[in-house]
Amino acid sequence: MWRRIGNLFKGFIGLFVSGLEKANPKALIEAEKENLRLQISRFNDALATHAGFVERLMRQIKNLEQKEKELTARIAANIKVGNRAVAGQLAMELQSAKAQLEENRAQLVTAEETYKKLLKSRDVSVQEAKAKIEKLNRMMSETEMLEAQAELQEMAAGMIGTIGGGGDTLNRVEQYLEERRDKAAGRARVASSSVDIKGVELKEAEQVALAEQALRDFESAYGMASPPPAAVPEAAPAPPVKDLGPKETQ
Repeated sequence: MWRRIGNLFKGFIGLFVSGLEKANPKALIEAEKENLRLQISRFNDALATHAGFVERLMRQIKNLEQKEKELTARIAANIKVGNRAVAGQLAMELQSAKAQLEENRAQLVTAEETYKKLLKSRDVSVQEAKAKIEKLNRMMSETEMLEAQAELQEMAAGMIGTIGGGGDTLNRVEQYLEERRDKAAGRARVASSSVDIKGVELKEAEQVALAEQALRDFESAYGMASPPPAAVPEAAPAPPVKDLGPKETQ
C-alpha cells in the first residue's frame, strides 16, 4: 500500500515537473548549457590527469634510457678489468631495466592513443552538444515567432468578427449620434419657422429712422447743414401725338 502511495506521489511530482519543463523551455536550455560546461570541466580534469600519466611515463622512459646507457658502460668497463662477477650483476640489472623500458614504451604508446581518442571524443561530444543546443535555440526563436504571429492573427480575426457585428459598441454609438444630430436639426428648423420676419423688418426700419433722427439732431446742434434730399427728376413731357388721318377742308 505504501509503495502504491509512493508511486502515486512520484507520478504527481513527475507531472508537475513535466508541466514546469513545458512552460519554461528556455530555462531547460540554459540548464543544459550549464550542465555541458560542468561536464567539459570534469572531462578536462580527467584528461589532464591522463596527460600527467603520459608525461610521467615519458620521464620514466627517459630515465630508463639513461640508466641503460650507464649500465652498458659499467658492464663494459668491468669486463675489461676482468671483474666478471660485478659485470654479471650489472648485466642482470640491465636486463631488468630494459624489460621495464620496453613495458613503459608500450604503456606510453597505449596512453598516447587513449589520450588522442579521449580528446577527439571530447571535441566530438562538445560539438554535438553545441549543435543540439543551437538547434534548440533556433527552434525556440521560431516557435516564439510563430506563436506571436498566431496570436496576432487570432486577435485580428477576433477584431474583425467583433467590430463587423451588427450589435457592437461602435454601431450603437453611431446610431446614438445620428439620432442626436437629427433631433438637433429638427429643433433648429422648428425654431427658425417661429421667427416673426415682419416684426424683424419693422424693427430694422425703426432703427434706421432713429439713427437718421439722431444724426439730424447732431447736425442741428453743431450747425452743420444737412445735404438736401436728392431731387427726384421730373418726367419729360410727352411728345404731341400726330394725327395720321385726312385733314378736313373748309
